[in-house]
Amino acid sequence: MDELHYQVDLLNAMNSRLKADERMYRLVCSTSLNAIIYIDCKKGSVKTLANWDSFFPGLEINSVSDISKLYSYIEEPSVLSFRDLIHTSKANETVTEVFRMSDNKTYVEVEVRTVYDETGCLTDKVIRFKDVTKIHAQNDELAYMAYYDSNTGLINRNYFVSKLSNLIKKAEEENAVVSVMFIDLDGFHTINDGMGIVVGDEIIQIFGQLLKKYESENVLVSHFNMDIYCMAIYNPGGSLNANIVFHELKENIREPIRLTNGAETLISFCAGVADYPESASGPLELINCAEIVMFKAKDKGRGQIQYFDAPILKDFLVNVNIENKLKEAVFNENFTMNFQPQFFAEDKKLRGFEALIRWKDQNGEMISPSVFIPIAEKNGAIIPIGNFVIKESIRTFVQWKKRYDVDMILSINISAVQYRTDNFVESVLDIISTYEVDPGDIELEITESFLIEDFNDVMNKLEILREYGVRVSLDDFGTGYSSLSYLKGLPIDTLKIDKEFVDSISSDENARIILDTIIYMTKKLGFETIAEGVETKEQFDYLKSIGCDCIQGFYLAKPTDSAGIEKLLTDRTI
Repeated sequence: MDELHYQVDLLNAMNSRLKADERMYRLVCSTSLNAIIYIDCKKGSVKTLANWDSFFPGLEINSVSDISKLYSYIEEPSVLSFRDLIHTSKANETVTEVFRMSDNKTYVEVEVRTVYDETGCLTDKVIRFKDVTKIHAQNDELAYMAYYDSNTGLINRNYFVSKLSNLIKKAEEENAVVSVMFIDLDGFHTINDGMGIVVGDEIIQIFGQLLKKYESENVLVSHFNMDIYCMAIYNPGGSLNANIVFHELKENIREPIRLTNGAETLISFCAGVADYPESASGPLELINCAEIVMFKAKDKGRGQIQYFDAPILKDFLVNVNIENKLKEAVFNENFTMNFQPQFFAEDKKLRGFEALIRWKDQNGEMISPSVFIPIAEKNGAIIPIGNFVIKESIRTFVQWKKRYDVDMILSINISAVQYRTDNFVESVLDIISTYEVDPGDIELEITESFLIEDFNDVMNKLEILREYGVRVSLDDFGTGYSSLSYLKGLPIDTLKIDKEFVDSISSDENARIILDTIIYMTKKLGFETIAEGVETKEQFDYLKSIGCDCIQGFYLAKPTDSAGIEKLLTDRTI
């Protein structure tokens, strides 16, 4: 009975809190000078809020189709533009335009914000109407709307480019330098989606105010869009340069920022810096160079800064070229497979093969997987590439099994991006079923970074795969995330020791001690061990002596194409 009373009291308390929140939101809406339409795109429902009756007396909007009734309130020449605006579908962006109403005297600012969920589906739309007649009547206010960002009060992108052009001309005349710092908040989309667009806007405003204090005759500060800002410093030096500004800003946001709703959140940012005339000769090129190195900074982690230099631009252009060629290669499946044999250390008997993708572009140039795989992981091309590897390697493997009747295992590397897809497990099991291969002959290799990114999801998927008999290997063990303590709970069969340990066998006593410990403990846990990158007899003999189960590396066999593997299988079955 006490438990029942407790539940009733709890529900009453929650109900009171909801009523209080509702009163607060109703009060906020009733005091707003704007008229608002809220559309729940999933339900197809529409609500009008705030000062609606003052803007559109007698007009009822009860469904999405009723929104077309607004067309008659806009002056005739602008109706098409108005229609296009309110039907905008730009993901998670705010689009704003000003229209004259059909009374020929009232100007209204129409702002449309669309929100998408993580699957790319439109979930919410807000259309806000604001009377800007007085603003429109004043030239100064018109200039503000044309040149300034309404959310932060900073100059907008177009005005920034214009003023930067003037700074560059001045620098050319005075033989001076202009630094441009391109700034991007880290993980802002996660904050915006998780905490809401109102909180997102507030964070944009707060960070904009931190930047605004640097504005002066020789310092331009702009809000480009969403979480992107740009700063230009004329003739930087002394106490004002990009490096000092960067570290001052980092110090200002070192502690969590408090929002108007009482919540606190930590923010960070990355920055890229490029200088005129060293990096570029014009404003757009200079901004572009700063943006390029900003992405380079993000590659290093949160809260990083990167300065422009020629090699970075060269790498960027090379990567863009590879990315463009990769799109065509993915579409046409212009890839081939190589396989590296694996052997049991005790008797050098064949264990199986690791599948390795290879790509030769249209010019006949071989492009290393270490180059194109990271690019594919960033742009999503790794999904179709990974599916190709699984299907093609299993298809070939099944042919060998039937032709040579040899017990062996096929190891396939799986990208973290590929692994995180919702249908990954089903896709793998479907391919195994299609080619009628024994699941126990297939070994999927994952890296330790998988475990750091999403441990629970990884564990669930691994357990399902192993229930069907699929083997799992932990690849590159010892590259930075290693923790022997978590191994006891992992649903894996094989542990692959990273090449760095093998390389150090002959010269580093500490590496040998660590290697001995890893092999001893993993064998006690019941895992099979494979050493990668074994290139010398000395390495082989040592690994065999300490009980390493399997060997992979140039000492016994290099990666080769299907023809080379078939020759190896023929020689071993004669």
